[in-house]
Amino acid sequence: MKHGPAAGLLRGGAGPLWIGAALVCAALVDLRLVPVVAVWAGAWWVNTWLAAQRRTRVTTLAVPLLFGLTLLVLWEMVVRLFGVPAVILPPPSAIGARIGAEVPTLWEDFVQTFLRGALTGYVLGCGAALLTAVAIDRSPFLQRGLLPVGNFIAALPIVGTAPILVMWFGFDWESKAAVVVVMVFFPMLVNTVAGLAATDAMQRDLMKTYAAGYWPTLLKLRLPAAMPFVFNGLKICTTLALIGAIVAEFFGSPTRGMGFRISTEVGRLSLDMVWAEITVAALAGSAFYGAVALAERRVTFWHPSQR
Repeated sequence: MKHGPAAGLLRGGAGPLWIGAALVCAALVDLRLVPVVAVWAGAWWVNTWLAAQRRTRVTTLAVPLLFGLTLLVLWEMVVRLFGVPAVILPPPSAIGARIGAEVPTLWEDFVQTFLRGALTGYVLGCGAALLTAVAIDRSPFLQRGLLPVGNFIAALPIVGTAPILVMWFGFDWESKAAVVVVMVFFPMLVNTVAGLAATDAMQRDLMKTYAAGYWPTLLKLRLPAAMPFVFNGLKICTTLALIGAIVAEFFGSPTRGMGFRISTEVGRLSLDMVWAEITVAALAGSAFYGAVALAERRVTFWHPSQR
């Protein structure tokens, strides 16, 4: 089994020496850095050891989990040891306590922003892009005329389009869904169009020998072959949808929603609530991306990227 340079240092005995040198340097700079460096070095050693082991489900999950836990511990230690004001950077423990105390508010904001705004706009935008891609593939005129227009629309800044859409569709979740539709439409369109063109001439000629027309060829050959491209677009759009819904709420929303709560709590210098909203948004976005990636593995199990 091949190991990286870090594993070689540990195996050769240089790891403890390197860690000791780092601790001495930290003590010379500031004694408060010693426990921080010690925790970081210990976690680095454990992570290096885990990465050098045989790849299993446990080690695959343990490495990123340990890395994330280490970041949280270091964050907590730095804030506590150096006395960083809570209005600058609250510790993770304060953020966790705020999440526990504000569960009803966070759930209401999650429903308003994610389930109503982001998810609705995601479904509408990606669905419209998929249908438009089929129309473009069917019509060379649309391929030459619509794609440049879509590129122009995709280049429009969200801070410019969001206020206009809020004025058009109102201050509730409908305007946020409209912003999300605009944001996800073009990335999904480009990926689907590229996927529909992924089949080669031999495969298409084989379908012609079976006397298959356009729609049977599309459904049985070209659309299945385009699935890796389609799911690539779907995964990109998962993050764009949530970002678009949150940013749109900065330009007008009812008294609920992640973007509304973030802008309001920043004005009140309640940074622990801001970070609580950010944590919920990050967890929701990660779960959404993971769900799409899991569906991709189920649908495109035949593709080399999934082996």
